[in-house]
Amino acid sequence: MCGCIVGGGGMGVVALVMAGGRGTRMKLSVEKPLIEVCGKPVIEYVLSALNDAKRVDRIIVATTAVTPKTTVLMERRNVEVIETPGRDYVSDMGCVVQSLRLGVFLAVAADLPLVKPEMFDAVVERYERCGKPALTVAVPLAVKVRLGMCVDYSFVGEGQELVPVGINVIDGSKRYGDEWLDQDIYILDHEELAVNINTVQELQLAERLICERVKQLR
Repeated sequence: MCGCIVGGGGMGVVALVMAGGRGTRMKLSVEKPLIEVCGKPVIEYVLSALNDAKRVDRIIVATTAVTPKTTVLMERRNVEVIETPGRDYVSDMGCVVQSLRLGVFLAVAADLPLVKPEMFDAVVERYERCGKPALTVAVPLAVKVRLGMCVDYSFVGEGQELVPVGINVIDGSKRYGDEWLDQDIYILDHEELAVNINTVQELQLAERLICERVKQLR
């Protein structure tokens, strides 16, 4: 099985949802992808957005031995799932690339409850234009600070501090060892992309923002 490779014709891509994390900082017994945000597992928000994205043709969820209930839920939902060794995020991703012989794919963390379909489409379109084998999506550190969120890692790009959001587009055919090749940085100043679920406080923030979004739609 091979992933679709994007090109000038605007083809769709394979989306790989990474759902094997322990979520140890949450100190909850539930698996991280199954943490409920407003009564729904966080991974289902991600899957819903991917299903509605125009530039995604196929969705694969990568689980590990520590997320067996997530595997069961995905199989029950008829979502394609593959179990990875659970060593770390990058090496597990590499295992999927090698096993399924993926070409260009969209990698997404499973804990982004506010992500929207059009954001995924914009990321794929930016990748098509960038001319590099990899793309990382980041938000300005200032967005995280404004929301009162924890920041474990940041880097400098285009003269400002940036934080990766857990969305990448990668050409799996050009991976070398454990390192990805030259990448483009796509900076998006969106609160929705800045919110992931690593702490109870961030879960509460996500629920508040989702409630505000629902009120705006009424």
